[in-house]
Amino acid sequence: MSRLFAVPPWPEVRRRLPRLLLGLVLCGVAFACIVDARLGLDPWDVLHEGVAHHTGLEIGLVTTPTGFVVLLGWIPLRERIGVGTLCNVVVIGTVMDLVAPHLPHSDATPTRWALLVAGLVLVGPGIGFYIGAHLGPGPRDGIMTGLAQRGPSIRLVRTGIELVALGIGWTLGGTVGIGTVLFALTVGPNAQFWLERLDLGHPPGFDPAVDPEPEADPTLAAN
Repeated sequence: MSRLFAVPPWPEVRRRLPRLLLGLVLCGVAFACIVDARLGLDPWDVLHEGVAHHTGLEIGLVTTPTGFVVLLGWIPLRERIGVGTLCNVVVIGTVMDLVAPHLPHSDATPTRWALLVAGLVLVGPGIGFYIGAHLGPGPRDGIMTGLAQRGPSIRLVRTGIELVALGIGWTLGGTVGIGTVLFALTVGPNAQFWLERLDLGHPPGFDPAVDPEPEADPTLAAN
């Protein structure tokens, strides 16, 4: 079991968990705003929206089972699941579905742009709190680091994964637009700014050789 799960000492989990949850909630709110803006989504939400179109499910509800499916890919890669990994799967999609009904649904261009900008801004501190807690990578990040450990660079692997998700999502009818481009251009600097201020460092006793985590890469979106 210890080979499957990476659990820091309980005092560290208790200290870091509120920051982790705050980050995931902020990411859920951010992605809900971006979805409601209807100006283009990040690559994974393009996929989630495409699946939602064909299943009749809410996009947040699609996010959760997709995360668990992606986790199956950790098994052959021998990645270890952390508290943050499981919270990522459950919290972000749930928050998206809870927040979405309370956002202004409008065709007015200023309202849609305000929602997009709010989402692009909030995702930075969300990633900063979440990754900075160091309680485990998200499902997609684990696939990325697991593949990168086998030769290809993290940048190459991540780009490939994002393009595959984007391509499948676009084929299924997910929204690709100016928001997709702006997300790609702003998420890195935004997250880096917050990570430098919110990173708690690895828990005491953490051994990177045993409990690998992704580097503090600002492009590691929590979604």
